[in-house]
Amino acid sequence: MISPTDLFMFLLTITLVFFPSYYIITTTASDDYSSLVYRDCAKQSFPADSSRIYSQTLSSLFDSVVFQSSRTKFFKTSSSEETKTSISALFQCRGDLSNGDCYNCVNKLPNILSNSCGETISGRIQLLGCYIHYQLNGSPDQLSSGFDDLLYKTCSVSQVVGSGFEERRETAFASLERGVVSGSGFYSATYESVYVLGQCEGDLGIGFCGECVKSAIQKAQVECGSSISGQIYLQKCFISYSYYPNGSYSGMSIS
Repeated sequence: MISPTDLFMFLLTITLVFFPSYYIITTTASDDYSSLVYRDCAKQSFPADSSRIYSQTLSSLFDSVVFQSSRTKFFKTSSSEETKTSISALFQCRGDLSNGDCYNCVNKLPNILSNSCGETISGRIQLLGCYIHYQLNGSPDQLSSGFDDLLYKTCSVSQVVGSGFEERRETAFASLERGVVSGSGFYSATYESVYVLGQCEGDLGIGFCGECVKSAIQKAQVECGSSISGQIYLQKCFISYSYYPNGSYSGMSIS
């Protein structure tokens, strides 16, 4: 007679062999939130004669950022009112993360940032579920950057041939562009096996948010072409898309 444990293992094996895509499709949004996407550090460092002061300031700002991440998904702070010597820092979590996942994600960022950027005047670490950014106020990078400047992009090597993929993606993108505006800066949905997600930085106005996401979509169309998935990160927003030919990603469907 087969025991319940043996029966369970047999059924599990059969399921994994014949339906492997099911487990890919139903992965929850927060499973891989702590994976590193990219890091960006300024080439210029804090002045040597005051680096210790700046390091202490950064440490204090990071402590504040981590503390706030258990309460909110966006927080921005600055060390003082003096523009030329103050440092600003912010974090943001993806809109679909729980408060606990947001905290766990942000809690990893200061250590990664410190190891990656050292004592540079600005730095940014982007994980799948959250990011942190600090900069010396009044720095050249801060003054010259636009809200839709491209920071990072990645497109899958796998390409989709035929099957109406690009038409489906365009419909999903159109919904995304509308959704971030009506959804206060965050939106995710699925249209005929194409999953899209977009988010704007927390203090970006709705009008600029729509423009930023529109710019990101245009860059995805040009940069990623027929890639099965892609991520576009701009200065003040990001979007991602994925095509699941064997079924749709779990999430809100676009009618």
